[in-house]
Amino acid sequence: MTFIQNLEWRHATKKFDGKKVPDEMVEKILDSVRMAPTSFGLQPFHVTVVTSDELKATLQAHAYNQEQVTTCSHFLVFSADTNLAKRADEYLTMAGMKHDGGEVSGLEKVIKEFITEVDAEWAAKQAYIALGFAMAACAELQIDSCPMEGFDPEEFKKALGLPENLNPKVALPIGYRTADYVAVPKIRFSKEDLFDSK
Repeated sequence: MTFIQNLEWRHATKKFDGKKVPDEMVEKILDSVRMAPTSFGLQPFHVTVVTSDELKATLQAHAYNQEQVTTCSHFLVFSADTNLAKRADEYLTMAGMKHDGGEVSGLEKVIKEFITEVDAEWAAKQAYIALGFAMAACAELQIDSCPMEGFDPEEFKKALGLPENLNPKVALPIGYRTADYVAVPKIRFSKEDLFDSK
């Protein structure tokens, strides 16, 4: 199938059959998250991969008891990282651009000024870009997924034991739909409605 056909095949799966996604497939999905573009390449997010049935049950209680949380193979929680100064330092050090007390490089100055002007929602937007790549990777691999915002972020944060700077924003259960699962017909607005040319 082509990429577009895979996107047509995918839908928000609400009930999985419990079958485990092979580790090598999960790694490909996580690689797609890692390779997703972000502003300045800072990747101000973290993904917690939940496989524990006990922990999934705890999270389900804080996600309106949605069935996909406990029936999925892997439950990915995308958290925005609000400690942007630390993230910028880590990135600049990795890239070999962190100054050592001498003159600050042009890019370092631009990044450090930029992160003082954005809020925590900027980091969340970057996490959503990565979410999109994960969903596309799932479609390519014929693995079902279901993006979710319907949960209590604070309770998720407690249950996952996340540090102060990481705030859950969106989740992605992945796995395989049940054999009797009936997908809701895919309804999309027309190209004429969504796009125009100038």
